Amino acid sequence: MPRFNDFPQVFQPYAIGSMELKNRLVFSPVVSGHATIREGEVTDNLVDFIGACARTGVSRVGVGATPVDFGRARDFFGCLSATRDTDVAGIRRLSEEVHRYDARFSVELLHAGRIAQPEALAGRKAYVPWLAPDMDPEHFLQVGEEEMGEVIQLFCNAARRLAEADCDEVLIHGAHGNFVSGFLSPATNQREDAYGGSFENRIRFPLRLLEAVRDEVGSALNIEYRISQNEYAENTITLDEVIGFLQQASAFIDSAHLSGGWIFDANWIRKMMPSYVEPRCLNVERGALIHKALDIPTVIVGNITTVEEAEAILANDQASLVAMARAHLADMEAVTKAYRGQPETVRPCLRCIECAARPAMGGGVRCAVNPALGRETRYAHIGRAEVKKKIMIVGGGPAGMQAAQIAARRGHEVTLYEKDDELGGRLREASALYKKEDTHRKYLDWSRRATRESGATIRLGVEVTPELVLAEQPDVVINAAGGIHHLPPIAGIDCGKIVSITDAELGRVPVGRSVLVMGGGISGLECAIQLAYEGHEVTIIDMLPTDKLWREVMNELRSGLIELKEQFGIELIDDATIIRIGEDAVEYRLSDGTAGSVQADSYVASFGIVPQREFNLAIKDTLPEVKLVGDAREPHNIFWANMDAFNVAVEL
Repeated sequence: MPRFNDFPQVFQPYAIGSMELKNRLVFSPVVSGHATIREGEVTDNLVDFIGACARTGVSRVGVGATPVDFGRARDFFGCLSATRDTDVAGIRRLSEEVHRYDARFSVELLHAGRIAQPEALAGRKAYVPWLAPDMDPEHFLQVGEEEMGEVIQLFCNAARRLAEADCDEVLIHGAHGNFVSGFLSPATNQREDAYGGSFENRIRFPLRLLEAVRDEVGSALNIEYRISQNEYAENTITLDEVIGFLQQASAFIDSAHLSGGWIFDANWIRKMMPSYVEPRCLNVERGALIHKALDIPTVIVGNITTVEEAEAILANDQASLVAMARAHLADMEAVTKAYRGQPETVRPCLRCIECAARPAMGGGVRCAVNPALGRETRYAHIGRAEVKKKIMIVGGGPAGMQAAQIAARRGHEVTLYEKDDELGGRLREASALYKKEDTHRKYLDWSRRATRESGATIRLGVEVTPELVLAEQPDVVINAAGGIHHLPPIAGIDCGKIVSITDAELGRVPVGRSVLVMGGGISGLECAIQLAYEGHEVTIIDMLPTDKLWREVMNELRSGLIELKEQFGIELIDDATIIRIGEDAVEYRLSDGTAGSVQADSYVASFGIVPQREFNLAIKDTLPEVKLVGDAREPHNIFWANMDAFNVAVEL
C-alpha cells in the first residue's frame, strides 16, 4: 500500500482474463459524440478525448454505444463505427492512444433495437425481440431465426475488427432495454417459441450471441457483458434470473458489468444515469449479491461519485472493479489527485446530467463544472498569456469565480469584486436543496477554495460602480454581476406576504406554514421541494401545462424531481395565469377561462432572473473592453455560467 494515500484497495493491480489492470478503477463506457456524425469515423477530437480519459489514471477506458449496424442498431449520432473493415485503422489509433498511458481499451457493442434512431432507420423496421401490442407493425419487426442470425453475425464481425485494432476488451451491451436485453426481460419478451416465455427460453438468444462472439475472437479479446441488475419496472427480470443468466454466461465472458434502469419508462430511465436526487451507489447492494454468486469478476456502476466510495465498495468485497464516468469528466485529474493523497482537491460532479444533453445527436460531450471537457484538442493545455493584463471581475458567483480561476491561470493580474461578504452568488441558492449536499454544495466549497488559491485578489463587501472602474483603470472588465429577480406587472406584486426565492431558499426571511410558490420552473420546483422537506405545506402555480414544465433538464433528472414533488404532497396549479396577488389570496385564471384562488401564509416569487440592464450599460461605457458573462449576459444555469466565463477568460 502506498504511504501517501488511503486507498489500498483502489490502487491494487487486478487481472481479468488475459487483461492486466494497474488498479481497480475503470472508466464507464462513454459516447462523447466526437466521431463523424453520420459515418462514425475516428477524428482527432475523439483521439484527444480518449487520450484525456486514459491520462486520468484509470486502468481501463471505454467507448460506449458502438452500434453493430448503422441502420437498425444505432441510438446515437457521432458514435464510433466498427461496422466496416476500414474502421480498423481508426480504432487502432484509439487503442494506441490509450495504451500510451498504461491503460486498457474497451469498446461497447450494442444493437439499439426498439430505441434505434428513427432517422438512421430511414424507413426500415426496427428489430425487436417481441412485437408488443403497443408497437405498430409498420415500424417494428419481431425477429425470426434469420434476423437473429444476422444480428449475431454483425456482433461477431464488429468484435473481430476490435481484435484487429488491438483493443483489449469488447463489452456487449445487454442492459437498459436494448435489443439483446429485450430477450431477457418478460416485460419485453412474450414470444411463444423457443426464445420466449420461460427463463430458459428468454436467455437462449443472449447465450447464443455470447458463444458466437467467443468463438469469433477466442482469447484475443476479453468479453464483458453489461446487464441491468435491476430494471425497476414491473414484470421485468428478477435478481435470481440475473444471477442464473450470468452463471451460464460465465462460460463465454470474462466479467459482468452491473448497471441498472430501463429506458422505456420515464420513471426508471433515471436509474440508468442517476442524478443528484437519486441514492448514491444505488446498484451496490444488489450488485454485491450478484458478485458473491459468480465465479467471474464484476464491475459495479451507478452514482458512484468519489474514490472514497470506490474504496469502501472494494474493501467490503461488493465488486471486483468500480466504474465511474461523470466523476472523471468533472475532474480529469480525480484519480491522480486521490493517488497522491489529495482527494479533497477533486472538483465534484453535480450529477446534473448536462454531459448527456449533447452527444445523442452528435454534439461533443460537455460538463457543467469542467468547461474544457470535450474540447481537448483546443484546451489540452491552458498556457500563459503573451501579454499580462490587469483584469477586474465584477461579481463572485459561479461565472465570476470561473473567470478568476482561468484568468489567473493565464498569468493576468486579477481582482475579483463581490458586493456580498462571501463568494457564491446564485450558486448558494442553487445548492439549497437537501439532495445537493454532496454535489452543488460541495462544488460551491470547491470553487470558493479554487478561487482563493488561484492567485486572484478577492475584495468582498465592495460594490462596483462606474467610478470605481475608472479609478482602477483595468485593461479588461469581466462583468459577472449576475441578474436580478423579475417581477411581472401583476396587481399586488408589492404585497407584503411576498418573499423572493433567494430569501426563501437561503433562509433569510421566515416563511409561513403554508406557502405558494409563484413560478414553477426548476428553481421554483426545487424551492418547493426543500420547503416541503422542512415541513411546510406547499403549492406551486405556473402558467405552463404540466407536460411542458421542467423540460429544461434531462428526463433522468426531471422524473426524479417529479417523484419528490409527489412524495411530499406538493400541489400544482398548472396552465394558470396569476391575475391578482392579495393579502387574502392569489387569484388566477386557467387557460380554459376558469377562475380560481389559492390561500397561503407566504408567497414565494420565482418568476425568473433578468439581466441588470442599467448597471450593464453603465459599466459598458467605462472602458473599451468590457465582457458580459453568465447571468449578466443571459440568465441560465451553472453550465452556461461556467462555460460563458471560461470562453471569455481563456482568450484574454
